[in-house]
Amino acid sequence: MSEKKILIVEDERKISRVLQLELGYENYKTEIAANGKDALQLMKDQAWDLVLLDIMIPELSGLEVLRRIRRTDDATPIILLTARDEVHDKVSGLDLGANDYITKPFQIEELLARVRVHLRKSVANKTSGELLTVGDLSVNLNGHEVKRNGNTIDLTPREFDLLVCLLRNKNIVLKRDQLIEQVWGFDYFGDTNVVDVYIRYLRQKVDKGFDESYIQTVRGVGYTIKDQVK
Repeated sequence: MSEKKILIVEDERKISRVLQLELGYENYKTEIAANGKDALQLMKDQAWDLVLLDIMIPELSGLEVLRRIRRTDDATPIILLTARDEVHDKVSGLDLGANDYITKPFQIEELLARVRVHLRKSVANKTSGELLTVGDLSVNLNGHEVKRNGNTIDLTPREFDLLVCLLRNKNIVLKRDQLIEQVWGFDYFGDTNVVDVYIRYLRQKVDKGFDESYIQTVRGVGYTIKDQVK
């Protein structure tokens, strides 16, 4: 198996060096970009398996870098690194397409665990050739493409992962904590209401405007996608 390549976008030299050393110990190949413009250039020049992206960087902010990456690449996992602890910054990053975030100061063991989780998810999506379907809704894992009635639907990485999870467990009712574990990861400590928020986002994009609603709520239990829709 080839070495996984991780791009570290961090302007604090001490932090970037520590990250590079620790990731190197785990046999990851790394490169550092100290500002937003260099990060975008490296993204154009090379293929990366994962990006660690600090929000507060010179030239272009981390959120702007994220926005530009996601215009053409919605598959590469991106974990935000930030000293900010406000919910707004985290939500903004996730809405723009980040797969995860970790707040400074952080334990390196936690960061490495999140890196492993997202690399595993990425490999699973790339190597799986299955087409997940229900009715006129289809998800192509290789192409990271979602279509309904032949029309392409744009989803954020988190929305995509949530839809894939529901489709892989079609006709099974998943509780909120099960969805948290499978989509957000075992180390997520936030409010489980985030599931309800993202289910609402998904419904707006996948079900709104159609006679049939695939995403079903089982009151007091959780959510499911069924073959037989209402």
